[in-house]
Amino acid sequence: MLDKMKMIWQDAKQLKDERGLTLVELLVVVVILGIIAAIAVVAIGGIIENSKKDAMVADAKQMVSAAKLHTASNPEAASLDFTKEVGQSYISKLNDPFGDEYSKALVTITPDGNKYSYSVQLVGKKAIGASTPVAESAINKDAIVDTE
Repeated sequence: MLDKMKMIWQDAKQLKDERGLTLVELLVVVVILGIIAAIAVVAIGGIIENSKKDAMVADAKQMVSAAKLHTASNPEAASLDFTKEVGQSYISKLNDPFGDEYSKALVTITPDGNKYSYSVQLVGKKAIGASTPVAESAINKDAIVDTE
């Protein structure tokens, strides 16, 4: 019984000696969490920007695919404007991932014998081929430029 009392006394004494976190330790934890949050915000911002660029590239490639369908039934077509009714019959309305709508969504079709080449102009807050159309093979994230 005496041994049990000694053990209880030692446990109580150990509890008394333990202290909580000091103010400095709490501040260090808060600073570390702030640094981690700042790094995460920057990383997430880059991911969002890249996903918007991917969406714009996908829109341009979808426009080329629709133009190929249009060319199969209308081989004399020289261009297909997706902001007008004819182009919208092949694709539902395109929305600019960087803004509301594209101000220009045009595929230029160039015949070369039995083959056709396609080039794209997609202009919104950012653009693919803002001043001159971009060839189908060159449609990628590097082709996107700021228009503002």
